[in-house]
Amino acid sequence: MIRNFPAHSYARISCSLMLVVCFLAAQYSAAADAAPQVQLNAAKAAPRAVEPLTQNSIVRDYRVAWNSMSHALEFNSLDPLNGPFTGEAKTGLWQSVVSQQRSGLGRRYADQTHHLDAVFYAPEGDAIELHDTADYQLQFLDKGKVIHEEHVVAHYVVLMTPSADRWLVRYLQAVPQF
Repeated sequence: MIRNFPAHSYARISCSLMLVVCFLAAQYSAAADAAPQVQLNAAKAAPRAVEPLTQNSIVRDYRVAWNSMSHALEFNSLDPLNGPFTGEAKTGLWQSVVSQQRSGLGRRYADQTHHLDAVFYAPEGDAIELHDTADYQLQFLDKGKVIHEEHVVAHYVVLMTPSADRWLVRYLQAVPQF
């Protein structure tokens, strides 16, 4: 049996679908805005110049690394660290997450901006040292609730190395200044 719906029912359904699409688009847009902003200045890299495609890859992969680290520290999850980190960076972050899991606290990095300066690019192209001046809101969480928030400008020495299909953060160390 085929049932015919009145025309106004189709209009309501169409309107409802449009509201759902608009809501989902707004959520996606907000998530995209939450991604870290990363800028790279490779003009002073030595002894080798950093190729434009490599610059784009480093920016992309460093953004992914900070997104993953933020997720790991906010939700006390080790899984996000498996992709973009290796070596000492992965070990140190792993220990931070485990420590947070024990205490029940978390950290959220919001409104991130990273200004990277390439200072060393290996002649073989197998390592790059970056200096990151990071600007972000750091929120401390207890069961997902913000208990403290502060504005942070931090400096990091970063070593990235290429893998088969991306650059990995091998070393990430906060320093007082460059």
